[in-house]
Amino acid sequence: MNILEPKAGERVTAVNFNDDTISVDLFDGRTITVPLTWYPRLLHATKEQRANWKIAGAGYGIYWPDIDEDLNTQGLLQGAPAPRSASKAA
Repeated sequence: MNILEPKAGERVTAVNFNDDTISVDLFDGRTITVPLTWYPRLLHATKEQRANWKIAGAGYGIYWPDIDEDLNTQGLLQGAPAPRSASKAA
């Protein structure tokens, strides 16, 4: 089984939003920018909810407690949007 191990430089240092994207700065100097439409919980969150994030998972993840959303750098680097649910939630 080929499992990719996260690298130390892939730890999160900052998270920023604009109207259409989320950008995650990494310790090694890279910035990952992806469309907010990939993450509906973040897309529909308020600016205050988006601003309330915490580094999680030994530095490789981001958690938004107000909306119970988690992202990790490995998924962002692989270009993995959130899975689509079978039914629409309110």
